[in-house]
Amino acid sequence: MKTIKCIIVDDEPLAISLLENYVQRIPFLELVFSSENPIEALEYIQINETDLVFLDIQMPELSGINFMKILGDKVKYILTTAYSEYALEGYEHHIVDYLLKPISFERFHKSAVKAQERFSLGKQEQDYFFVKSSGKQHRINFAEILYVESIRDYVNIKTPEEEFIVLDTLKSMEQQLPESSFMRIHKSFIVNLNHIKNSTTKKIIIDPEYEIPIGERYRTNFFNRIK
Repeated sequence: MKTIKCIIVDDEPLAISLLENYVQRIPFLELVFSSENPIEALEYIQINETDLVFLDIQMPELSGINFMKILGDKVKYILTTAYSEYALEGYEHHIVDYLLKPISFERFHKSAVKAQERFSLGKQEQDYFFVKSSGKQHRINFAEILYVESIRDYVNIKTPEEEFIVLDTLKSMEQQLPESSFMRIHKSFIVNLNHIKNSTTKKIIIDPEYEIPIGERYRTNFFNRIK
């Protein structure tokens, strides 16, 4: 059973103490960090392996919603809060679960099991993901994606029928897409290898007619991969 490395972020010491006790009672959870300061938690996650964050929403230094906006999909989240009105906004970030305080151990355990199931599934076994574009959540099958292009603070996910402009980074997209089918070949492009029609030393043609440049720093890896 894979251990899930988790941290707790809450500005209430008693809430942290309770969650620490709950985590210690579940064998597949490993508590690696706790903090009342979300800024400290952000710094920890940037340099340490972390899988799951038990995250309060209303905190004075930084709200849980903004915390998730900064980290994106680097980790998964279980939100812990006394305010049910934040549930809908929280789910826009594809959280694992939403725990309403006061939190019982039974409810916490169900949430932990849900997280375990999410991690055991893994991105390689999924054949789709959800993205937010034009104010709506869209389900996109990985097989339909032709390429992903970075456009400043956004990415353009191109499929044969339409495109989705998403507030995200190419690095984050690279982490979400299955490595078996996708590869970054340029600082601004990730391509679906299954849709490559042909290539030269400097560009590829994505079926049916899209030309994508091959960046010099990515060229060797790309041609080694397609061999």
